[in-house]
Amino acid sequence: MRSHGLLAGVPSTSTSTAFPSPSSSPSRLFKPLSAPQMLSSHSLSFALNPPGSHPPSLLRSRSLFLPRSRLSSPFELPPIGSSSSTRWRRFCEPIRASTAEKGMGIVDAVAEAEMQRFMEVANKVADAAGEVLRKYFRQSFEILDKEDLSPVTIADRDAEESMVSILLENFPSHAIFGEENGWRCKEKWTDYVWVLDPIDGTKSFITGKPLFGTLIALLHKGKPIIGIIDQPVLRERWIGMDGRRTTLNGREVSTRTCSKISQAYLYTTSPHLFSGDAEEAFVRVRNKVKVPLYGCDCYAYALLASGFVDLVVESGLKPYDFLSLVPVIEGAGGSITDWKGDKLHWEASPESRPASMAFLHKVLMW
Repeated sequence: MRSHGLLAGVPSTSTSTAFPSPSSSPSRLFKPLSAPQMLSSHSLSFALNPPGSHPPSLLRSRSLFLPRSRLSSPFELPPIGSSSSTRWRRFCEPIRASTAEKGMGIVDAVAEAEMQRFMEVANKVADAAGEVLRKYFRQSFEILDKEDLSPVTIADRDAEESMVSILLENFPSHAIFGEENGWRCKEKWTDYVWVLDPIDGTKSFITGKPLFGTLIALLHKGKPIIGIIDQPVLRERWIGMDGRRTTLNGREVSTRTCSKISQAYLYTTSPHLFSGDAEEAFVRVRNKVKVPLYGCDCYAYALLASGFVDLVVESGLKPYDFLSLVPVIEGAGGSITDWKGDKLHWEASPESRPASMAFLHKVLMW
């Protein structure tokens, strides 16, 4: 897999912003670019929304929900005892009535019911992981080292197994890619892939700091359509769904406006995770911000989605580290892309293995 970077943003009064390539000079930091420069492989930019605005897909988000009063479950069938055509007419008429007002068709309603089902199971997966992690948090247990010398615990493994068991029970044809055990799928190929990281921030977990998180992403044909950041100790759960507003424990959240990098609060897990060109680029950004902060792992992205920080810069992220962040950040009004401005996706396959991820990611939340 090729190395590339990530770039994300929040609403700003600016029209475009450039993230410096490792070779760019400090004077070009966040300087607006012309159209040809935007397309250059050495410079990146992205359009920002004016304060108070939302992407068009978010403005339509409320029209996507099928009223729960219409269906007792996502897959409720027509009542038995009448003719087939009558049963289906009675079943579909209230759906048509509610969806016609919102510009939805029957196909959209069926897709919405499917998304609701995915979300219900995703919440169960997060609940199961949380139960395991709370049991082990600030307790004595063995800590092992992976091949890359990163720590792993019985809590990581037990939590992932609890997550996987729920997914296999509910969606046996879906693929699962977990940080600890890699690819699992009964089918040769599938459009749906669940990507799991039971503990993002294992070092925080083993040192008793409740700023780790459980990450859950559902990909459809490589695109993240559901993302969850769950903090089981603080019992905070950020949920992002494609085309919907991000929520924290059921309440909508949004990024805040930061028009100048000199006013930004920046987070990164550790400055020691950067090296070479990546370190030089990070230092240029760090020297421009108002306050640099360290040590939050995935929790920093959750804080960004809730409007408490403005910038997150990371290095060395793997697919299970960032895929769940995409719906959360975008649904909060932000933007997350690679350095060329391309949307993030991942074509997972049976050949995908945790140890083979050769990514070098630098994430900029702006």
